Amino acid sequence: MKSYWKKGRKQKLIIVFGSVLLLLLLFFLRDDYQPILLFIRKYIFLILLGGIFLAIAFRAFRHSETFFKRIAYLALIAGVFFAGWYVGWKLELYEYMQTYNVYNNLDKVEIDELPLTTNERIQPYNNILTMAYESISETQEVSLPQLVRVDNENKWTMAVQPAQEYTWQRVNDNTEEVFSVESTSPFPRFSNENRIPVTFSIGESLAFSRNTYNAVVQRFNIFQLFNLEPSEVFYMKNDTGAWVQVVSLIKWKGFFFPYPTFGGVMIIDSGEHNFNDYVERMTIGKGLYVSPDQMDNYPFLRKQNTLAEQISKLQAESLKFLAGFSDPLPWNMETAVKIPDLKDDENTQPYVTDFIFDDVDNTAFNGLYHWFGLEPIGEERTSLAFSVFVPADGTQKLYYYNHAAKKEGLAGVSAMPLKVIESKKEYDWDNNRPVEFRPYIKHIGERKRMFVLGTVTAKRKDSKKFDGSATPDLALVDVQYRDVIWIDAKHPSSWEKTIYNQMAEVWSTAEGLNLKIENTLEVKATDTITNTKAIKEALQAIARDSIN
Repeated sequence: MKSYWKKGRKQKLIIVFGSVLLLLLLFFLRDDYQPILLFIRKYIFLILLGGIFLAIAFRAFRHSETFFKRIAYLALIAGVFFAGWYVGWKLELYEYMQTYNVYNNLDKVEIDELPLTTNERIQPYNNILTMAYESISETQEVSLPQLVRVDNENKWTMAVQPAQEYTWQRVNDNTEEVFSVESTSPFPRFSNENRIPVTFSIGESLAFSRNTYNAVVQRFNIFQLFNLEPSEVFYMKNDTGAWVQVVSLIKWKGFFFPYPTFGGVMIIDSGEHNFNDYVERMTIGKGLYVSPDQMDNYPFLRKQNTLAEQISKLQAESLKFLAGFSDPLPWNMETAVKIPDLKDDENTQPYVTDFIFDDVDNTAFNGLYHWFGLEPIGEERTSLAFSVFVPADGTQKLYYYNHAAKKEGLAGVSAMPLKVIESKKEYDWDNNRPVEFRPYIKHIGERKRMFVLGTVTAKRKDSKKFDGSATPDLALVDVQYRDVIWIDAKHPSSWEKTIYNQMAEVWSTAEGLNLKIENTLEVKATDTITNTKAIKEALQAIARDSIN
């Protein structure tokens, strides 16, 4: 380079111009090469270890005097890297160590009592997505639904944005509308007051610098480029009542086997696409960064759903180390657990659920949590081992209830579909599936009792996805007694009474309780007698008319 610089004025101009151009490209295209920086950050220990080994091995290779020694060194290098790949990725040792780091750095709180659920959502995730697509035009699509709190109500929110297939709209148009529909209604409406007119110049489907991912990454400083990455996008109201995009951020921590944690959020305000907006996006990006320590300064972010599921899943899985570092190994597995993913269920755990912790733990808030029902590792073991509650607002705590240690003998989520199918054999189960078995915990029959609430959703034979239904059938399964209670989706206020009427006699007999049991058999007999008399009188009237 020095010799080229000394050749003359032309060469100096080329070097200066090339350096300036390179710096500009590094500045303006940082959203494009940031995945490379993240890769280096995530695997820095392994990269350094592999680099040191390569340097030593190639040095020995160059000083080898015979051909056979050089071949041996090349074979050694290939063998070491193959062994590293097999042990680290094939046998998942890297993920094992990463999860162990999560476990050691997690604030875990064991609770002795289950929290109650409230504001139960009725429609499953994919039904909401299907209904949203039934309400938009050809050139539009919706972002993935997220359950958030809006005006003290739990609602599904998603943006109506230009479709990926239409490039011109992605470059030129804005996101003009947000769906905000009730999660507790069996009939969520995608019209009128549930279609919020709001303009975002930044969107998940928009192109180039107007894409949410690109705009957020452009906002990062040099250190954040190595440590933070954008994740899920949520649409909600801020403290002034204006709609905003809240982008959940993942922060990578640690040097040996780095692991993901909640890194705060980036808040993007609504607004039109104009020249000033373009300059800001291209230079410093868009959004207001709020670190985890600053979340309490924004009331609308408290008790909200802003945590990336990638993080909560890893935190829940880390409970497999409760009995020690070596317990998840194949020859131990005393407390080893997994997150069960049902084959026919398109929305896997966690399920965002509203919990009441008042009489459980005074350090926990009442609000939205990511719930996991963990089960033993083996495929044939389907018991409920742990209930895990991860605060959805990114609070660095994890609450868990150890069902296995208390020897409760509860059935896990994996066992639920067959129980529901068996209880209604007359259903066409080729075109219907019970999905999303989320917790339903109420104080019934003199104590707290846990059920799982599943929804039966329809599926066309030629479709890869569930197509939803206007009025879904709901089934509650008592995880202790394994009984299925079918409930009316239109009348949530009657659910507890329906459960009690069906289970009270069983609970009273099995648990020695003195429960008040309604004599439903007598009621049914009386109804039958009344109906028989009415039918007889009607037939007699028809006979008299015929004779006349």
